Parts: sequence; C-alpha cells; structure tokens
Amino acid sequence: MEGMELIAFQIISAVGTARSMYIEAISCARAGEFDKARSLIKEGEECFVEGHKAHAGLVQQEAAGDAVNPTLLLTHAEDQLMSAEAFKIIATQFIDLYEKLISKGSLEAEKNEN
Repeated sequence: MEGMELIAFQIISAVGTARSMYIEAISCARAGEFDKARSLIKEGEECFVEGHKAHAGLVQQEAAGDAVNPTLLLTHAEDQLMSAEAFKIIATQFIDLYEKLISKGSLEAEKNEN
C-alpha cells in the first residue's frame, strides 16, 4: 500500500482512534469521572491532529497544482475526519452537562463498567 491509499488509511486510523476516545470520554463523564473524560478528550485531540495533518498535506498538494484524484477511500477518510470532529464537540458538551447535573444532584453518576 502506498501513496493515496496509505494517506487515506492514516487519516482513517488516526481520527477513528480519536472518535473512540471521545465516545469513551462521554461514558466516563456519565460515571462522574470528569478528569479521565477530559484526559481522553485531550488524547483524542492529539490523534485527531495526526489525521488532520495528513489531510492538510493533500490540500496543500492540490493547492500547489498537483491534483489529488478523489477516490471512495479518500471520501471515506474525509467523512471519518468530519465525524470525529463532530463527536469531539458533542463529547465536550456532554462532559460539561454531566458535570453540572451530577454536581447539582440532578443526576446520579452511573457505574462505569469499561
């Protein structure tokens, strides 16, 4: 595997890991583990940046006049990139919400069985 396929898989792998961390962060927040949840968001951001860098390289390549041939695999990679970014936003909101609800006693932290 080389070239465009490799870059697409780098994006998919990095942002897929990030998205998984964002989802796990929501579970931690639901269990009242807010420090762990925020740590997972931070780790996820680091993975996301790796995928974003690979994607940015393709954008720069195209901007320099070297056309990037869009493929289904690249489209999937870009979809995963956008999905991970959306999950980060949602996860951050959920963490804040769970923290407020649990601190006010409006919601009891659930046992985290992960």
